[in-house]
Amino acid sequence: MRELDERLRFGELIEQHLTDSRRGKNTQVPLADLLRQSIYSHLAGCEDVNDAERLAQDPTFRLIGSEKIWERGAALTLRLQSFETEMLTVEGNLAGLARINLKLIGKVQAVDSPQRVVLDMDSTEIPVYGQQEQSAYNGHFESTCYHLLLLFNREGDCLAAKLRPGNVHSADGWEELLLPEIERQQKQGKEVVVRADAAFAKPEVYEALEERSVKYAIRIPANDNLERDIAELLTRPVGRPSHKPVVWYKGFLYQAASWKSARWVVAKIEFHAGELFPRVGFIVTNLETDSRGVVRFYDKRGTAEQWIKEGKQAVKMTRLSCHRFRSNEARLWLSVIGYNLGNLWRRLVLPRRIDHWSLTSLQQRLVKTGGRLVKHARYNWLFWPKGI
Repeated sequence: MRELDERLRFGELIEQHLTDSRRGKNTQVPLADLLRQSIYSHLAGCEDVNDAERLAQDPTFRLIGSEKIWERGAALTLRLQSFETEMLTVEGNLAGLARINLKLIGKVQAVDSPQRVVLDMDSTEIPVYGQQEQSAYNGHFESTCYHLLLLFNREGDCLAAKLRPGNVHSADGWEELLLPEIERQQKQGKEVVVRADAAFAKPEVYEALEERSVKYAIRIPANDNLERDIAELLTRPVGRPSHKPVVWYKGFLYQAASWKSARWVVAKIEFHAGELFPRVGFIVTNLETDSRGVVRFYDKRGTAEQWIKEGKQAVKMTRLSCHRFRSNEARLWLSVIGYNLGNLWRRLVLPRRIDHWSLTSLQQRLVKTGGRLVKHARYNWLFWPKGI
């Protein structure tokens, strides 16, 4: 992981986008080493700053943090806590973390990126641990929480994230994340396609994407008018029910009252054995393909939900227990950068036979595996158990 971070010149990005306001003896641990320690801690499944006391004594963890201060050890809990909740929250550093994350992914995209970029936007809840700033009750999740908005690409990289109060709508602030990324990709000559669930089925979203010549497939909630257009397909087929689902597709023009013009809608109707009524879904799209192709393309959006799950389980993206909202934003970005480094490690470095493993599996079977570190005059050797 450290070798990959050096190949991507992660240290240079830290120097360019973060400011160190410390003076005197407080600078004994360099800023880059503190950031690496925080990010690597998340990758190791040790998201609490209290874990710094134990990790500071781990020889391998000290080595990958900084070779220059290897003998002295890594930062302890108090220093790491002040770094995450104070230094990273000063003016410019919070935005700097977002720029570091985007530049890190951009370095990989500049070398190997498909001509067609698929963007997936989704939201998720973050449980809170008391009276935290801007936490609020969300009726959809039925809990007091923060409401996180995330943007992924097809390779699973988290391109942008926005921590929001718990009571906002799922699509609130979508333009802050999506439109700058579309502009960035189009400047590189890429074709952009957007997928999103029914929470983002808003006329302003369609219009913004169409103005920028962006293709999209967005699920829309069912209503009586839509079901009336597919009424002939809602009757169960005559005869003995099939054990396999019977699936029908239909595409048609539709214009809601809030729309300025008609748009193409694709319906998917599924009849399952033992179910009285069919399962019906609608997708609004401007993709130039048949109805089955639109549904298959949209269904791949489910992988974005899997990436969110990996972020929650592997790097504890939702472990935001600080009282201050701004401190939680900083900790969120540490988790996002850690997730992306782990995803790039999986995509670019690991052997083909294990590059499909989840980050949780990689963490438990590689990162947390016990080994033996032998230090020589010029080299340090890490010995893993046989079979790893």
